[in-house]
Amino acid sequence: MTNRISRIAGLQFTVSLAALALAACQPTAEEVVEPQIEASTASPASPASTASTEITVSNGTSSVVIDPANWPEGQSGVERDPEIEAFVAELVSRMSVEEKVGQVLQADISTVTPELAAQYHLGSILNGGNSGPGNDNFAPPEAWLALADEYYTVTTDTSDGGVGIPIIWGTDAVHGHSNIVGATLFPHNIGLGAANDPDLIRRIGEATALEIRATGQDWTFAPTLAVVQDDTWGRTYEGYSERPEIVANLSRPMVEGLQGVAGTDDLLSGDHIVATAKHWVGDGGTDRGIDQGDNRSSEADMRDIHAAGYPPAIAAGVQTVMASFNSWHGIKMHGNGAMLTDVLVDRMGFDGFVIGDWEGHGQIAGCTPEDCPQALLAGVDMYMASGSWRGLYESLLTQVQDGTITMERLDEAVTRILRVKVRAGMFEGVAPSERQHAGDFDLVGGDEHRALAREAVRSSLVLLKNDSGLLPLNPTTHILIAGDGADNIGKQSGGWTINWQGDGHSNDVFPGAQSVFDGFEEVVSEAGGTVTVSEDGSYSERPDVAVVVFGENPYAEFVGDQDYVNFPDETGLDLLSQFQADGIPTVAVFISGRPLWVNRELNASDAFVAAWLPGSEGGGIADVLIGDADGEARHDFVGRLSYSWPQRADQTVLNPHDDGYDPLFAYGYGLSYASAGEPVGGLSEDSGLADLGGEGMIALAGAGRVLGDYQLVLQGAGEPVAVSGPDASSDDGLVSVTLDDRDVQDDSRRMTWTGEASVRVEGATAALDSNSLLQISYQVTNRGEGPVGLAMACGEACEGGLDVTAGIRWAEGKGWQSAVLPLSCFADAGADLSAITAPLVITGSVGLELWIDDVSIGGEADADMACEL
Repeated sequence: MTNRISRIAGLQFTVSLAALALAACQPTAEEVVEPQIEASTASPASPASTASTEITVSNGTSSVVIDPANWPEGQSGVERDPEIEAFVAELVSRMSVEEKVGQVLQADISTVTPELAAQYHLGSILNGGNSGPGNDNFAPPEAWLALADEYYTVTTDTSDGGVGIPIIWGTDAVHGHSNIVGATLFPHNIGLGAANDPDLIRRIGEATALEIRATGQDWTFAPTLAVVQDDTWGRTYEGYSERPEIVANLSRPMVEGLQGVAGTDDLLSGDHIVATAKHWVGDGGTDRGIDQGDNRSSEADMRDIHAAGYPPAIAAGVQTVMASFNSWHGIKMHGNGAMLTDVLVDRMGFDGFVIGDWEGHGQIAGCTPEDCPQALLAGVDMYMASGSWRGLYESLLTQVQDGTITMERLDEAVTRILRVKVRAGMFEGVAPSERQHAGDFDLVGGDEHRALAREAVRSSLVLLKNDSGLLPLNPTTHILIAGDGADNIGKQSGGWTINWQGDGHSNDVFPGAQSVFDGFEEVVSEAGGTVTVSEDGSYSERPDVAVVVFGENPYAEFVGDQDYVNFPDETGLDLLSQFQADGIPTVAVFISGRPLWVNRELNASDAFVAAWLPGSEGGGIADVLIGDADGEARHDFVGRLSYSWPQRADQTVLNPHDDGYDPLFAYGYGLSYASAGEPVGGLSEDSGLADLGGEGMIALAGAGRVLGDYQLVLQGAGEPVAVSGPDASSDDGLVSVTLDDRDVQDDSRRMTWTGEASVRVEGATAALDSNSLLQISYQVTNRGEGPVGLAMACGEACEGGLDVTAGIRWAEGKGWQSAVLPLSCFADAGADLSAITAPLVITGSVGLELWIDDVSIGGEADADMACEL
């Protein structure tokens, strides 16, 4: 660090000393509601003290008792440099209060221009999952680097008399530099946990850092250190394992791969970036696996299970920690000062800065996204105020001036942020485009990184069944690759891929990547065999073996939450059964972000491989599944389950330390060519859901997104338009849809009509019972000028529709509503419930603005239920 300080010591800053004066004013915000903290001793525990200090944190209705002395005592692997400390202290002393407030704010690039970032002295920007340069998720690497330069140039300009602090850019590079078209996409963490190879993890971190350096970003929000206890959670695949020892084992090498090794000149050098340990803490243990929900663990379990990955990350010198959305016994982590300050900083020795999650401060009791001093007071140093930053800036400025927030706390937060920026070399006067590796776009998706990702795929695969010894496959034979995942790079990459949900991507947006089929074709053609691809399983020449690639479609965060660990999509099962009936040996390759109940698919296959979410290098699957011409394996299966595999769909909580642990495949299970293990045999096909009422429900949409094989289609006067991303319009513009916020980011679908048109959920549906119910969560923000219809359709001449205009008008402006309609209403209106192809059709006209959240079919109608909203 000495050389770095010598380079920054000569930098000159021009400041207006008059800006340091504070204007006195009266508070205008409502009375602040803060978590109440009571300590049993006069001072909190610190790294130098193990005295018991019980702290009770309460939000008025719930409370939790925390004793920092019960938590591991630690120290950051990065020692403080006296020269850096002096530099930062001198800089803070010259900053105006406006500059200080700006430093604790992070805005999304879709909501702030470079000029506004400079005007408000913002400390950071991020590109959220649906943000890119020029609002283009598919912008080329050159555009990302150019935009980084723009933000840097304006924020370091001191011509206005300010100190000119460079902005730091954070990105969700959670499985490679995954927002960038053409980047290397590594397996998601669940697959890396199955590999459980620290050296592999370190090399992946190093490669990811280099690709980020090429496009000019400074910081990634990774690694995720969640220890997932309920696999219904939509972020299960972001966790390495359900077991704390694996998460702890992989935490340090990933941080070191991204940041470099603490105590060496390599730390935060030009080859590396800033890492984030997230989400502090308990995100993987919420009740019923609900994303952003409540963790009800004991303090001992929170420490020993959920926090297990943090001591190694802190020892590795991780420079940022992200506060979690979840609560702990009802107390939101963003406002839990005992955990953010007394435990994480004072006891465990974290010495970077704490970043909030996407508008997470707004979920604290008494807060809104634009007004929340509680988070800063609790220990959040930088707000991720993606869209609320301007209103939050104004309220924070007022709260500093009226004393709600002390200057001491503000200076502490700013000091922590600047300390990290200096350590990361951001004060060296070098624009992003002039830094090491910047503009070296050959690094983005380069051959070495793709070879590493392919190695990671090989290491992550877990062989669950190979009863007949079908694997490895002979490469000189005729192999058919079938299923909707056979030639689908987007599906195999999962969420957090180019956009937040990772959905709607064709193969052409993944230049240089390999689908599973591409990988098989490469290996088999070299050996003289043949391979064909057929998504629907049809063939003209009988194959020697069929490989069926199927599984979950991409999702991220709460969109992936589900009630049970069932896998409702039966298209893969149908293909396996079809080949089985034809006497063709079958290999199942299951793409998923979690273990799921697939007993039927296991029974219908000769071999079954859990491939998780392998990313861009599908060839790694072929490397292991295909042997040489002599029948010998070229690569063996080395992956082992880091999550237990359920034998029933109701086994949502299934961990070795749980009472009644009874998995189908236990934690650590995995077959290999060298050790075949016991045959799986015939498995029970009882899901366990019938007695719970979980079967028979058909989920059409969740969080405004269609589910399963259903498709959202816009129909104006012209050709229908299938919706594949967050925003879309009919070809004539008469109806448009976008994702918008109900409770959290993009958790509902807003539909706007400018003329007569329809929004349709299309997809073949099994015969429906007229006594079942159509259930819709919706709100009306503008009733429009004309009639509104709700229908079920079964072809052009087969539609049963209801006039729901009166209900829409009643609901206008009344917030979210729940509608329950008997299917008999649609049958009486002409729909053939045995042949429905569009189970939801909404027709509107000029001015209608309607939102939907969840849509499902199920339950049983009462005799007196009406056919109206």
